[in-house]
Amino acid sequence: MKNEIAVIFDMDGVIVHTNPYHSRAFREFFSVRNLAPTDDEFAQHMFGKSNSYILTHFLQRKIEGEELRLLEDEKESLFRKIYEPFIGPIAGIIPFIDDLYQNGAKLGVATSAPSANLDLILSKIPLRKKMGSVLASEHVKKHKPDPEVYLTSAKNLGLSPDQCVVFEDSFSGVSAALNAGMKVVGVLTSHTEDELPPCNFYISDYTELSFAKIKALF
Repeated sequence: MKNEIAVIFDMDGVIVHTNPYHSRAFREFFSVRNLAPTDDEFAQHMFGKSNSYILTHFLQRKIEGEELRLLEDEKESLFRKIYEPFIGPIAGIIPFIDDLYQNGAKLGVATSAPSANLDLILSKIPLRKKMGSVLASEHVKKHKPDPEVYLTSAKNLGLSPDQCVVFEDSFSGVSAALNAGMKVVGVLTSHTEDELPPCNFYISDYTELSFAKIKALF
């Protein structure tokens, strides 16, 4: 058990490149409310953030409780409708996860997205059977950058935080993994290296990755 490792993946921007489709969904959602956020505002206040934060920021009032649930359902239903025809994995991740799995690494997904999004994506990308822990926004009380989702993932996988490495693409997600005491690989689908907290290393996709390279981090 001491030599075991766990590899935990965020979903949006890490397993699938969903951010352009989240942007489209939010643009439609906000346009009917006569709002038109800029690309810079989206980059700063959408990617890697919870819907509670995003809606509160852009609607400029606290969004919570039943209103949050209704608005989140509206936006996420729109996202799923827009994104479903385009679902596909980031280059190299399927063979990389196969390599990790065959070498005995424990695997998990930990996303701030709702379960309906996670279920849709995992229905198209055959990874669920290899995952020992699958967590979405409904499974935690505190969202990234709080480490709860990653600490819970480690617990589900039966390993300590110092045996885990996380793949993340957002500032809040990298921060959550670091706050959990885990190693982090930055996935540069949404941000540059300079826009993320310091990671162990950075990738654009998974085509050059292997179990051996991850094991060497420990």
